Amino acid sequence: MLDSQAEDRNLMTPTKPVEPPPPTGFQVKRGLTAGRHPLLVVFPGLNRLPPFRKYPLSPRARRTLATTTEVEIAPRKGEWMYVAPHVKPVNADPRWRPVVTDGNCVVVSREHLRKSPALVLYLDIIHELLHVVQRNLGRELWDETYSYVNRPTELEAYQLAVDEARRLDIPDAFLREYLKVQWTSPSEHRQLLKNLGVPTAARRRA
Repeated sequence: MLDSQAEDRNLMTPTKPVEPPPPTGFQVKRGLTAGRHPLLVVFPGLNRLPPFRKYPLSPRARRTLATTTEVEIAPRKGEWMYVAPHVKPVNADPRWRPVVTDGNCVVVSREHLRKSPALVLYLDIIHELLHVVQRNLGRELWDETYSYVNRPTELEAYQLAVDEARRLDIPDAFLREYLKVQWTSPSEHRQLLKNLGVPTAARRRA
C-alpha cells in the first residue's frame, strides 16, 4: 500500500525456526480467485473465535457483520489488507488506487492471502473487522488530526490484535515484527510498541 493511511501489512516471517500458529478453528482459504467473496468463505471459523465476541455489538449485529462483510481479493501487489473506503480519503497518496465500495468490504492482496503466515492473516482480519465496526458506529478511520501511531481507532484495532496474541502466548519478538508497519519510521514503531504495551526489546536476565 502506498498510502500511509491505508490498512495493510508487510509480508512478514516470524522468528524462525518455529512459526506461531493461529488459534484452533481459524482457517484461511488461500486458493480463492481474485474478486469478492463472503468473509466466512475466505476465513472460515472466524466468527466462532473469542475476538469476534469482543466487537462492541449485540449478538445479532455480530451475526450480521459476519454474514454481510465481504473480502475483495486484489490481484495487484502492494496492497496487503485494508478496509475499502466508501470514498477515497482526501489526503490519500495519489498513487494509491483503493477498492472503493459501499457496504462492508475488507481488501486483501492475493499474494498476502496465499503467502503470509496464517497467524499474521488472523491478526490482520480481526484488526480490520474492528475498523469496519468503528466506521459503522460513525467513527472516522482516517482522522488526520492524529499521527498513525497515535490514532485512537488504530490503537484500538492493534490492541485487539495484541491482546489476542497474548491470549495465544505469542512471544513479544513476533509482535515487534508484526507491528513494523512499512510507512512508519523506527521512532514511530517504538511509539506504537509503547502505546500497546509491547516491550521494545527483549528483557535481559539479571
